[in-house]
Amino acid sequence: MSRAMTKSITLNGAPHRSAAATIADLVRELELVPEKVAVERNGAIVPRSTLAEAPLAEGDVLEIVHFVGGGEEVGDTWKVAGRTFRSRLIVGTGKYKSFEQNAAAVEASGAEIVTVAVRRVNVSDPKAPMLTDFIDPKKITYLPNTAGCFTGDEAVRTLRLAREAGGWDLVKLEVLGEARTLYPDMRETLKATEVLAKEGFLPMVYCADDPIAAKQLEDAGAVAIMPLGAPIGSGLGIQNRVTIRLIVEGAKVPVLVDAGVGTASDAAVGMELGCDGILMNTAIAEAKDPIRMARAMKLAVEAGREAYLAGRMARRMYADPSSPLAGLI
Repeated sequence: MSRAMTKSITLNGAPHRSAAATIADLVRELELVPEKVAVERNGAIVPRSTLAEAPLAEGDVLEIVHFVGGGEEVGDTWKVAGRTFRSRLIVGTGKYKSFEQNAAAVEASGAEIVTVAVRRVNVSDPKAPMLTDFIDPKKITYLPNTAGCFTGDEAVRTLRLAREAGGWDLVKLEVLGEARTLYPDMRETLKATEVLAKEGFLPMVYCADDPIAAKQLEDAGAVAIMPLGAPIGSGLGIQNRVTIRLIVEGAKVPVLVDAGVGTASDAAVGMELGCDGILMNTAIAEAKDPIRMARAMKLAVEAGREAYLAGRMARRMYADPSSPLAGLI
């Protein structure tokens, strides 16, 4: 969609750009059904029967509403690069026994984003089953990942191919330092982030749990910061809560723990620290029952988020009785 062809409007109180010719086209663009919404344009109600003929003009101010359950909130959503998601759990697509198991785990987790590695086509069997046959990229957001790249140049090249293959601009960048720990090479990561941002990519970046490095990545164009909790695939849980919390406090973009989660309590800890989400692969794929673990991770992320929003009690050095001691028999 050419930017020159789009119109600037105000939609439900926020700036919005659209190439829709009519209000009905705009409603469909938003994946809504014209017959199930009510529209106000520039202070006047637009009859539902005329939405298909009502032109959308530059500068229009629109309110679009529909009915929801009484008193129900829209939900606790989060945004990255202007895109809104409900699930705060991102899952990977490696290490599963089959594509069928992977797809079932994604469904059980409630995830709306999956990371996908970019690999060469199997030219000896080009019709072999592919991930897209089981996880529909029209329903689940694919996040191309540079897993296995050890230089910034390799990572950039991989994501250029990913964009050509699927049109993706929201991507996950990771540049590894060496194979034993799979820790990020932060110098190469920063260089690659700068290149990708200049080329119009929206990089979500795997990084060390270092508040200074996280800020440098944000300044370089990272749309999300993804500090490791522990080495990739280790299942050790979040090893340094202090630095993760400092990254959260200093970031203006989403922060998601990436790597090291082993079980549900680890995911809850990350969310209780104020992270916007958690990314995991091995914790689900290598569980004895991956589908059940996927459900557990979904609940853990939700519980951790609720606990963070609720605000935990203060820590105390000594006991504070729940029941008053006065008036004891």
